[in-house]
Amino acid sequence: MQIQRKPDWLRQKLASSEEYQKTRSIVEGGMLHSVCESARCPNRGECWSSGTATLMILGNVCTRRCTFCNIASGRPGAVDIGEPARVAQAVASMGLSFVVLTSVARDDLPDGGAGIWAACIRAIHNKSPEARVEVLVPDFRGNTELLDLVLNAGPDVLNHNIETVARLQKPIRKTASREVTLKVLAHAKSRGFITKSGLMLGIGEQRDEVEAILHDLRGAGVDILTIGQYMQPTAKHEKVDRWVSPEEFEYWKDVALRLGFAAVESGPLVRSSYRATESALPLIMAREQA
Repeated sequence: MQIQRKPDWLRQKLASSEEYQKTRSIVEGGMLHSVCESARCPNRGECWSSGTATLMILGNVCTRRCTFCNIASGRPGAVDIGEPARVAQAVASMGLSFVVLTSVARDDLPDGGAGIWAACIRAIHNKSPEARVEVLVPDFRGNTELLDLVLNAGPDVLNHNIETVARLQKPIRKTASREVTLKVLAHAKSRGFITKSGLMLGIGEQRDEVEAILHDLRGAGVDILTIGQYMQPTAKHEKVDRWVSPEEFEYWKDVALRLGFAAVESGPLVRSSYRATESALPLIMAREQA
């Protein structure tokens, strides 16, 4: 099937504002990685211009080879024990009140990188006590003891993306799975954490499959959901099946809200950390006041 050219609703202007350049300077000056650039996020202009960025820890080389993802895969470098301090300093320099951290998968490490994850969260808390922290974690191969190392550091939101429907998990995610993702999310929810997950559309899914995976996520207790358009990063990646209309994204938002998700961001350009503060902060405040 020949996919049509990218529609107008997926076209974003390049950003070059002073705030954008400042954010870029802080990230690069701290020798940090940002998933905004590594994954070619279409919203990096909007987010960086507002002084926010999703910081990617544990390097920028992933041990997995998911067919939808533009982050480089291969053999990662050594763990940088100075990274937590630099991450915390970047958060303080940007004056962030809400921080999103993510990482590559580090299946080469005995702890999957959980130790550095915990150190980064604690360093942010120490340097910027008022900052809220959302973590978009890998699955740690379903090892809940490693996940607990991260949770014990006190993030405010635990995010782990399911990415696609059940049928497409193996061809799209390769070594990840629906079952392990749901296990990670359900475990975090059982410990009282606010949980979040994300889904791509336009990668070959059928309508009934989308509804089924939404039921799966609610069954695991997921609070916050993001739904966005899959966009093929390079010719080597999975092809786009279709461009999903803004109206269909609104339809799925309505479905998700009726299923009981507390917050839903659904639109062609939505990504995991898009409007993260607006989605999570009301839930964080309610949890703290309970």
